[in-house]
Amino acid sequence: MHQPSNDVPEGILLVDKPQGITSHDVVSKMRRVYHMKKVGHAGTLDPMATGLLLILIGKATKASQYLMSMDKEYTGTVRLGQITDSQDADGAMLEERPVPELTEVEVRAQMKTFLGDQYQTPPMFSAKKINGQKLYKLARQGKTVEREPRVIHISRFELTKLALPEVSFIVGTSKGAYVRTIAHDLGERFGCGGHLNELRRTAVGQFRIEKSATIEELESMSPSALRKRLIPVIQAVPTHAL
Repeated sequence: MHQPSNDVPEGILLVDKPQGITSHDVVSKMRRVYHMKKVGHAGTLDPMATGLLLILIGKATKASQYLMSMDKEYTGTVRLGQITDSQDADGAMLEERPVPELTEVEVRAQMKTFLGDQYQTPPMFSAKKINGQKLYKLARQGKTVEREPRVIHISRFELTKLALPEVSFIVGTSKGAYVRTIAHDLGERFGCGGHLNELRRTAVGQFRIEKSATIEELESMSPSALRKRLIPVIQAVPTHAL
């Protein structure tokens, strides 16, 4: 049976977020594209990061907790020898150190030690809340507060290119892992420090970046093409999670 065209759109939209805008900016743009207020996302990407953002349209917003709990995959680059306050390229430089002459074998051996379950302390520059206050707001005031380490899982951490001082990688993580902290910690293992220079999210659970559309592509689509981009929630989320 044909759905009436005045049906409210609902589903999961795969968007390729560009660099330099927030995840909330993408939500605002999709509200305008779909002419709807009920739009959210499942899992923030920092402004400097690009890649897969799950945008939830209409009733799909109910599935956000389940979708946020899915494993993630990223590609990125660590810039060794430079430590920043935010652990990424958007932060202020704190210290520069000489970078040792590392071989691919040495880098791969260190990366292997990151695999499995471990405790990770969230960075001060993060959206995590402590006593109702977002950490990055406190960090901007120059404050540091005690953060509870949490258990994360790293399923893969592989070298894709070594061009010192840069180390390019692919990483698979559980919910709640900060890739810039992984980048920072890798730099510390080599004694020279480092920060996350580039980050692109390539997968969230079974959803892949290859199936996503850019904001520009979505803005130029017809209403029927926009509806076809929506993945029904029932295909992605078990009923008990709704």
